[in-house]
Amino acid sequence: MDRQKDFYPHYLFEILMVSIMVMELVVVLALLGPPSLGRQIDFSAPYRPMPEWYFYWLYQMVRYFPGRWTFIGTVLLPLVAVLILILIPYIDRGKRGRLRAILAGGCLLLAFVIFTIIPWLNP
Repeated sequence: MDRQKDFYPHYLFEILMVSIMVMELVVVLALLGPPSLGRQIDFSAPYRPMPEWYFYWLYQMVRYFPGRWTFIGTVLLPLVAVLILILIPYIDRGKRGRLRAILAGGCLLLAFVIFTIIPWLNP
């Protein structure tokens, strides 16, 4: 009664049957609950491009720096913000370094939050 099974054809058949049943289950579940396609589109409304929420701050910078100044608002100011974040370990040195580092990080975070909330409140 303690007979060993061979991999081929016994175990291979079992593995294939379980794999096929799992695939069928996944297909049935996928067909029963299709995902939503996101927000509904109103084709009669005029097109207003809006970025995702994590780009609202950059979208707001384009509003504050229009025309020739767009490069400053969309490239130079974010570059300065990234450089400040990179330099925080060096700002942290000295007697009041921790306070300056917290102040620099807090100002950047506050600016990001404010420039993200403004276009959300006033589209």
